[in-house]
Amino acid sequence: MTAPTNRRAVLTVFSDPECIHSHRVRLVLSEKGIKADIESCDPDNKPEELGQLNPNNSLPTLLDRDLILYDARVVIEYLDERYPHPPFMPVDPVSRARTRLALYRIESDWYSFVPSLEAGGESAEAARHQLAESLTASSDVFDVLPYFLSEEFSMLDATLAPLLWRLNHYGIVLPEAAAPVNEYCKRIFARTGFQSSLTELERELG
Repeated sequence: MTAPTNRRAVLTVFSDPECIHSHRVRLVLSEKGIKADIESCDPDNKPEELGQLNPNNSLPTLLDRDLILYDARVVIEYLDERYPHPPFMPVDPVSRARTRLALYRIESDWYSFVPSLEAGGESAEAARHQLAESLTASSDVFDVLPYFLSEEFSMLDATLAPLLWRLNHYGIVLPEAAAPVNEYCKRIFARTGFQSSLTELERELG
């Protein structure tokens, strides 16, 4: 099957204004200063065009001329390679591999709680406790460098920040033992790029 041709001249992102994964993409766009047409979509009433472009009909979805990408990790890594300044991934292969492994751990360890947190009910209560406990146990890592495992803002921060911004919305209050995590949040959330990435709905979550 031939993919539909994208006739748009501007980079376009179909985005859910409240979705954590769409936020990851918008944050990378904002931090890199990439000009893009962000199409805000109602997840319960998605545009017909999205279903024609993306067989999963999922958000976020990126269109760059004839290129169609979906899955937040695929999209943000493409953006970093397509617009390399400033770089959000290390240059050397060993450091890049370590960063990708850290991304995998963030997604598999911390993002894995998101479906339960958003679903509510008994599973959400367990997820709140487990995520708070895991972040607190990892608090020393947040205290080593200005950014997560890095001297500069990276793909790790672009993935962590949308999750940490939603802690209040999820009903999670970190204990005093997690002070380094809270200090990290203050630094990240104060960034112009982060503030610019927020939709009106997301501002209400923080």
